Amino acid sequence: MDFFTTEILTSLLAIIFIDLVLAGDNAIVIGMAACNLPQDKRKKAIFWGTFGALIVRALSTVVVVSLLKIPALMIVGGVLLIYIAFNLMTEDKSSANIEAPTSLRKAIQTIIIADGVMGIDNVMGVAGVAHGNITLVIIGMLITVPIIIWGSTLFVKIVDRYPIIIYIGGGILGWTAGRMISNDPMISQYFTPTLALAFDILVVATVMGAALIKKRQHSI
Repeated sequence: MDFFTTEILTSLLAIIFIDLVLAGDNAIVIGMAACNLPQDKRKKAIFWGTFGALIVRALSTVVVVSLLKIPALMIVGGVLLIYIAFNLMTEDKSSANIEAPTSLRKAIQTIIIADGVMGIDNVMGVAGVAHGNITLVIIGMLITVPIIIWGSTLFVKIVDRYPIIIYIGGGILGWTAGRMISNDPMISQYFTPTLALAFDILVVATVMGAALIKKRQHSI
């Protein structure tokens, strides 16, 4: 397989960006799970907890990528991804409620379990962009995991300072959702390339418009 085609490189960049944008909650979980540990155990909890979470997420993504080949499931996945994109742009990130454990083993368990529960957005987003290419999923994870481990706190601060990053991520998820729906085997024959492009743009505009309206209502 040629990894230097425009399509492959674009998909890989999208996977990395989605992983990073959706890593905010994971960074909060990692930080809170390790905060009550002695200094010498924090790095171990972060490393092994993230490593375990990576294994769980990789397996989950492989399963989802395989399931999306079944007719109609890409439509369901696309609709779910639209909901995830909307939540990404509108949810309150300050509402995390993770009990900080006091032992290394419990801290590792907390990171793995919480990441698995909260990681459905990453799994759906990455699976949609990958289009069945497991190699792209693995490469994307290998690139982003070190950033999540050592730079998660910094990235959260960057997102807080430049909120537009969240909206770009939401737009990419919306675009991916549109592609998933229009490429589903049950209805793909009804979409010409032009109609599929128009549908993707409509999905992005709708989800971003709805998110902006909700944010404006909350600010009033």
